[in-house]
Amino acid sequence: MIGVDTAGVAEQLGAAADTATAIGQLAAEIGLDAEGAYAVQTALVQRRLDRGEHLVGLKMGLTSRAKMAQVGVDEVIWGRLTDVMRVPDGGTVDVGGFIHPRVEPEVAFLLDRLPEPGEPVGSFADAVRAVAPAIELIDSRYANFTFSLPDVIADNASAAAFVIGPWSPVPDGLDNLGVLLEVNGRVAQVGSTAAILGDPRRALDEGLRLAGRHGVRLRQGWVFLAGAATAAVPLPPGAHVRAVVEKLGTATLRSAPSAGGRHG
Repeated sequence: MIGVDTAGVAEQLGAAADTATAIGQLAAEIGLDAEGAYAVQTALVQRRLDRGEHLVGLKMGLTSRAKMAQVGVDEVIWGRLTDVMRVPDGGTVDVGGFIHPRVEPEVAFLLDRLPEPGEPVGSFADAVRAVAPAIELIDSRYANFTFSLPDVIADNASAAAFVIGPWSPVPDGLDNLGVLLEVNGRVAQVGSTAAILGDPRRALDEGLRLAGRHGVRLRQGWVFLAGAATAAVPLPPGAHVRAVVEKLGTATLRSAPSAGGRHG
């Protein structure tokens, strides 16, 4: 990755998101590998922080075989969430603010405490205060939603927006709960939380480990999106989306073209 202009690549991706304009894949052309891509992601997110946004959590990507097959990659990745990405449960997004938005049902964790330095990764799960159904809106900045692994890492794992449903205590088991995604009252996807690395709690361990490699530690009060339980589906204008997770409840999102901001 010698000679890669990290700030320049981050600026290209940021401008693509700001203007909802797709760009071509970058990694192969500039020799960007996965490690370098996370450096680009850091610069891309810092660009958002510099204009007043705040980190509120992390997200996992490609945690199900369905998602890996859908985008043609084979490795779990992680990205970062900011306050501007959060949409209230039942809120509306302006699809005109995105390039080719897709939605997927997820499981979200609310972190209760900071992990102690040196604490075994496997014990982090008891730091979770609550769990909730969620919807993630993903929007690759690359043309045709096509990318390599370094491309999608640099693009902050396609993060665009997210909805968190009602929080509830963590149930005894999360490893095989039914998941349903509806668009305009019609079933779009059916799946199970088992698709999220076999158990969404494993995604938390994996996220802590992977983010820790890059000096990122989760914080108390942060949200953690464990990954999609099904493949993502396109989000058209004027749609009503509902994600249902067994034992956890529902999260909803509406889409509408507008002349204003992206969501509210």
